[in-house]
Amino acid sequence: MIEIGSYNNLNFKRKTYDGVILTDGEREVLLPAKELISYEEDQEEFFVFVYLNKDENLVATLERPFACVGDFAYLTVVGENEKGVFVDIGIDKDVFVPAREQKRPMFKGDKHVVYVYLDERSGKITASSYLDEYVDVEVGDLEEGDEVSLLICERSELGYSAIINNRYIGLLYHNEVYEELEIGEEKQGFIKKIRENKKIDLSLRPIGFDFILESKDVLLEIIKKNGGVLKLGDKSDPEEIKQQLKMSKKAFKQVIGGLYKQRLITISDFEIRLVEQTGE
Repeated sequence: MIEIGSYNNLNFKRKTYDGVILTDGEREVLLPAKELISYEEDQEEFFVFVYLNKDENLVATLERPFACVGDFAYLTVVGENEKGVFVDIGIDKDVFVPAREQKRPMFKGDKHVVYVYLDERSGKITASSYLDEYVDVEVGDLEEGDEVSLLICERSELGYSAIINNRYIGLLYHNEVYEELEIGEEKQGFIKKIRENKKIDLSLRPIGFDFILESKDVLLEIIKKNGGVLKLGDKSDPEEIKQQLKMSKKAFKQVIGGLYKQRLITISDFEIRLVEQTGE
């Protein structure tokens, strides 16, 4: 069965003036002539993206869209009319976002994170910025500590909302983010906490002991690159630590405490120094 808005493996049926007719055995799809630059005469199978054109005919493309049906993506508004706007998904046919599916008004030139779906009435690829309505609520396959892919989708007073693994939604709290984030940015993150109400707290750093181990190696490398001295210490300002190392002062003190116990550094109020190793 041909899936509109997705990739399909289709078979060659015949060649026409307009292009190549492909089929799944039941329905036919046109692969336009302009797509056949690298077409081989004996090619029997094509891996194509399928959509409905303005005349509601099935059309295939060898181009790779920015998003398929079922994906969340950061897309640009390229047109508008009285009923809604159109976003670019990287193929000849733009995707419609009806006015009723806009969480806030969209205008040409804007970029928004949207969910791409197939409209049941028209059969056309459509998009919505009401992301909460399209994420999974049940999070049975997620566990605290899991590494996940994130798509930053919204900024609020609490922090940044992010789409998790193209399926769920979670929150990165402002006071735990130590770098500038942009809407539409893709990051690797971690599941910090799954609450009883199924809300998900996120982190950009590994959770717990793994974070300390990783950060110790990173901090040692930074000190070495600074000639064995780092102008941060026990009494350094938290903002200065955040700017230089992208971590909280609490995490910083845990890391340097571990390095001190290993006798790898000395610590003063505003400075850390590598201990010269002997017997190497």
